[in-house]
Amino acid sequence: MTELNKTQPEFKVKKSMGMRTIRVIAYIVLVFLSLLCLIWFYLLFINATRSHAEISSRVSFVPGKHLLDNWKKLQNSTLDFVRGIINSAIIAFSSSFLSVYFSMMTAFAIHAYRFKGRKAVHVFILAIMMIPTQVTSLGFYRLVVDTLGMKDNFLPLIVPSIAAPVTYFYILQYMKSNLPMSLIEAARIDGCMEIRILNRIVLPLMKPALAVQLIFAFVSSWNNYYMPAMILSSGNKRTLPILIYTLRAATEKDKDLGFQYVAMSLSVLPVIVVYVFFAKSIVGGVSVGGVKE
Repeated sequence: MTELNKTQPEFKVKKSMGMRTIRVIAYIVLVFLSLLCLIWFYLLFINATRSHAEISSRVSFVPGKHLLDNWKKLQNSTLDFVRGIINSAIIAFSSSFLSVYFSMMTAFAIHAYRFKGRKAVHVFILAIMMIPTQVTSLGFYRLVVDTLGMKDNFLPLIVPSIAAPVTYFYILQYMKSNLPMSLIEAARIDGCMEIRILNRIVLPLMKPALAVQLIFAFVSSWNNYYMPAMILSSGNKRTLPILIYTLRAATEKDKDLGFQYVAMSLSVLPVIVVYVFFAKSIVGGVSVGGVKE
C-alpha cells in the first residue's frame, strides 16, 4: 500500500506534464497555421503600397511608399471602383440578411410545427443542395431576362437568396440542439404570437449560428462573379469582382500590379470588417448551451 501511494503522485505529475506538453504543441501548431493563413493577407496589403517594379523584383514584408500613387492610378482609371463597392455592398448585405432570416423562419417551421409532409419538405430542401448553380443558370437567366424583363437589375441577385438550403440546414441543426420545444410551448401558453416568438425568443438564442451563416452568405455574395456577370451589363451597376476582372483584362499587355493590388485590397477589406464585427457572436457560440429539455 505504501509503494502504491508513492507511485500515485508520481503518475499524476507525469500525466500533468504530458498534458502540458501536448497543449504547448497544440498551441504552436495553431499559431503556425494561423500565421500561414494570415501571411497572404499581409502580403496583399503590403503589395498595395509598393510600385510595379518593386513587386516584380522581389517579395518584401516591409511596406512601400507608393500607396497614394497606386490609389491615384486606380481613381484615374476608366473603372468606377467606388461605385462597384457600393453595388457589391447593396447586393451582399441585402442577400445575406434575407438568406439568414428566411432560412431561420424555414428552420423554425420545420422544428416547431408538426404537419403532414414535414419530412418530405425537409428532404426536398436538402435535395436542392445537390444541384449546382451552373445547372440552373440558363433557365434562371431566361426567366429573369425573357419572362420578367429584369435584365441589368439588382433584384434577381438579391431575392433568390431567400431560398438557401445550406443555410437552412445549418440553422436547423443548431436549433435542434439549442432551442427546446418547452420554451416555445411556454411562450404560446403565455399568449405570445408566433412571429413574436420567432423575433423575441428564437432569434436571440440563434445569434451565434446566424452570425456564422451571415458571414458565409456575405462572403459568397461579395465574391460572386458568375451570376452578376450574367445579369448586370451597365457600367454603373457592375460589382467589384466584375471590375477587378475587367481591370486585369484591360491591363494584360501593360500590367501595373500596384493599383491591381489596391483594387484587390478594397475587395478583401469589407469581408474582414464583417468578420471582426461578428467575431464575438461566433466565439460566443462555443459557450452557448441554451435551456435543456
